Amino acid sequence: MLLARYKNYFLLHLTVFIFGFTGILGKLITIPAQNLVWYRLLIAIVALFIFIRVIKKQNLKCTQKQLLFYTLTGVIIASHWVFFYLSIKAAPVSIAVVCLSSSTFFTALIEPLFYKRKIILYEVLLGIIIIFSLYLIFKINYTYKLGMIYGIISALLASVFPVLNGLLIKNSNAYTLTFYELTGGFLLLSLYFVFSNNFNVQFFQVSMFDYFWLILLGIVCTAFTFVIGVEIMKEISPYTVVLSINLEPLYTIIIAAIFLGESAYLSKGFYWGTAFILSTIFINALLKKKFASQKVEIN
Repeated sequence: MLLARYKNYFLLHLTVFIFGFTGILGKLITIPAQNLVWYRLLIAIVALFIFIRVIKKQNLKCTQKQLLFYTLTGVIIASHWVFFYLSIKAAPVSIAVVCLSSSTFFTALIEPLFYKRKIILYEVLLGIIIIFSLYLIFKINYTYKLGMIYGIISALLASVFPVLNGLLIKNSNAYTLTFYELTGGFLLLSLYFVFSNNFNVQFFQVSMFDYFWLILLGIVCTAFTFVIGVEIMKEISPYTVVLSINLEPLYTIIIAAIFLGESAYLSKGFYWGTAFILSTIFINALLKKKFASQKVEIN
């Protein structure tokens, strides 16, 4: 049991490390954010279908009720990605991914509503620290206000679908759930492009370099990580998942500094704010460990 839990935490942080590359790829890919997400979803859906039906030889059966919830959750996921990449296009990658950390605050408020438990005070306080840290970054990096607004909207959406997946996975197969969620998001974007008359020649004119990065983004950073991420939520709470995902900025900042040279124009205020945010992750881990040990002693 203990070994399985450590395995889940290892897989969680492996997916977070891979997530660290999604922002970098979003900067390298030159097509608009909405187009990028459409291609990302399409590639991920094809990869998942081949994996589930050909390799695993599993069916994709689900009830109509499950299909409805999967589709609605997929719409939230696709919207989150669109706002995330809009943020990436409007601001440095490092600032965009740090804004995602505000999902901790939103999750601390949203999760108790769905799981019918009391709001945990220290989760809210840690979330407030993150919001304050974002204020420091926003105040000093006012030039990128639009990118930060997009990032915070993305964070709000990002706090919802892990909570929903935490409920759905209890009576669902992780592969089926993931496939239909991504398909739901893909259909939403497709309808948007149809009604906005954006399916044109320019839409499908994508460079070979963009195709390469899109394939990497769709298969490794989406199909693989999404299935693993949903599966481990059987043992790990949504709040812990979201808080662990806050390590993504650390990985992304390091990668962006190495490959994109972003450290040259990020202010000291940015690093102070980021340090506060990352500190909440370790504080949360210590508090959860403390309260868990107290619970064991009481039992």
